[in-house]
Amino acid sequence: MEESKEEIKSFKELGVCDQLIEACDNLGWKTPSKIQAEAMPHAFEGKDLIGLAQTGSGKTGAFAIPILQALLDAPHAFFACVLSPTRELAIQIAEQFEALGSGIGVKCAVLVGGIDQVQQSIALGKRPHIVVATPGRLLDHLSNTKGFSLRTIKYLVLDEADRLLNEDFEKALDQILNAIPRERRTYLFSATMTKKVRKLQRACLRNPVKIEAASKYSTVDTLKQQYRFLPAKYKDCYLIYILTEMSGSTSMVFTRTCDATRLLALMLRNLGLRAIPISGQMAQTKRLGALNKFKAGECNILICTDVASRGLDIPSVDMVINYDIPTNSKDYIHRVGRTARAGRSGVAISLVNQYELEWYIQIENLIGKKLPEYPAEEEEVLLLLERVTEAKRISLMKIKETGGKRKHRGGGDDGDNEEVERYLGSKNGKGKLSKKPKRK
Repeated sequence: MEESKEEIKSFKELGVCDQLIEACDNLGWKTPSKIQAEAMPHAFEGKDLIGLAQTGSGKTGAFAIPILQALLDAPHAFFACVLSPTRELAIQIAEQFEALGSGIGVKCAVLVGGIDQVQQSIALGKRPHIVVATPGRLLDHLSNTKGFSLRTIKYLVLDEADRLLNEDFEKALDQILNAIPRERRTYLFSATMTKKVRKLQRACLRNPVKIEAASKYSTVDTLKQQYRFLPAKYKDCYLIYILTEMSGSTSMVFTRTCDATRLLALMLRNLGLRAIPISGQMAQTKRLGALNKFKAGECNILICTDVASRGLDIPSVDMVINYDIPTNSKDYIHRVGRTARAGRSGVAISLVNQYELEWYIQIENLIGKKLPEYPAEEEEVLLLLERVTEAKRISLMKIKETGGKRKHRGGGDDGDNEEVERYLGSKNGKGKLSKKPKRK
């Protein structure tokens, strides 16, 4: 790996053309981020890249700008294909391409599951320059959409490459690699370098340049990380206590299962907190709807599974709470990367019960530091116990009641957000939760 050169001050010095400098300026990108400054000169020289960078470091720009600049020199349809492991990330990457390419008339098509395939075929019929896709849906179109192929692509990008190499995607990825030209530029981007990424590097890159804009597994310095060791039975109390202590903040709460997102969102709303769930079981339109409500500030607490831990650029998250400790410690890096982005500060608090201690120790080993404990008087936290228990009971009852109807509708979590709205009758639930409710 090359030593970092002296800091580059501007996009112009990197060799970015005037039209794209103007687009960067419109997006508020005044100076290149570390990964952009280190990756772009190699990209402009036509090299294959492996970029390792923390989530939130500006890596979309690091591959989008060189691709758009090459497109300006030789414009043609189906110029580049970007693969992403999640639908939301794919949509977001396409938005960045469109924003950067707005002045030069760039057309993008997004191919993801959960959205009508016919509409996507129509978009492909318009011959876009950039295709951003999840592997499964791209493969569907390569097999079934008449006249669509990627035989002319000049660039392939694999974003969050470590996730794309999971068993879920591996087969689709092999088929996609067989359907595209060998003469192309390939960019691999990932926050973590795994054996699988190394395996892919051998398979589809030629003499790549490796750019590491972060230490192997790191979290940003502006992130304040804490943990709280607690009995499993009091976890809900601690969650509510922390959320009310930080009541003006925007927070993301990570759980292990889709069912837990729904239950917690109902419980929090029942206690007067503005929470909304997002999980992989929800239909795509509902997922985007929940995300937009959160971005717009209608709800300031997003309860989510790891579907939201990667690539979602929600600029103003103040706090991440690990309600459930991730079993894969690398997921911790991605989760806490939702806050303290682009130089801002943020807080990450992990609630660790007696059954999760081993997973938590793995996280401390991975990040190479012991974290301080979140300070809270248990006696004060347990003043919430009665109200929290009651709110949970009502929420469980509600879920049980709606469970049958949900199955008849074809399963999934489609109705969660409307359910929350209907059940509580208003956005703010049943009045604000005071920090210290009086004992009855």
